[in-house]
Amino acid sequence: MVIRRIGVWSAARLYGGICAAMGLLIGAILALVSMAGGMAGAMGDSGGSSGALGMAFGAGAVILAPLFYGVLGVIGGAIGAALYNLFAGVFGGIELETEP
Repeated sequence: MVIRRIGVWSAARLYGGICAAMGLLIGAILALVSMAGGMAGAMGDSGGSSGALGMAFGAGAVILAPLFYGVLGVIGGAIGAALYNLFAGVFGGIELETEP
């Protein structure tokens, strides 16, 4: 069995979803770190709004990171699938060996 062609939109959606899930994980970690830093800044004697800004940035990371990673994943998946189709036409596709 040889994979001769990959659906560009299919691969882009799949890769976008995978990247968005990774972005959610990274955004959650960034949010925890930012919120902890924001709380530490708010408890200090600085008197500024750096603590609130850090906590807002942390909460925003949970929303913005998956969107950013997802969009880049769709673009990267589409480019990768298109390049695969181009090179598979030149060199041949990926050969898979399966059992019945």
